[in-house]
Amino acid sequence: MKSIAALQAVVTAVPFDGEPSTAELDAIEAELPLILAEVDLLDAQIMTTDRPASELDTRRVRRARNRVLAARRDLTNRTAGGLSVPGGAA
Repeated sequence: MKSIAALQAVVTAVPFDGEPSTAELDAIEAELPLILAEVDLLDAQIMTTDRPASELDTRRVRRARNRVLAARRDLTNRTAGGLSVPGGAA
């Protein structure tokens, strides 16, 4: 039978502290407007699940959906703006 004691140091060399790294926190902060817009959309959709949707509910969902699309667009443009295209193509 092989002993795994020698391998244990390799497996547990770096303990996981459970906290997000600075890069992960920065990514979450950059995506926060999109996350909040998606939460608003979900809230608007949940309000219409137990009753027929009124005109006000329809507007609320449509506006929330538009905010999600705008937040996605802004996030994509911000992310794509940091990348450089080889050869100078735009």
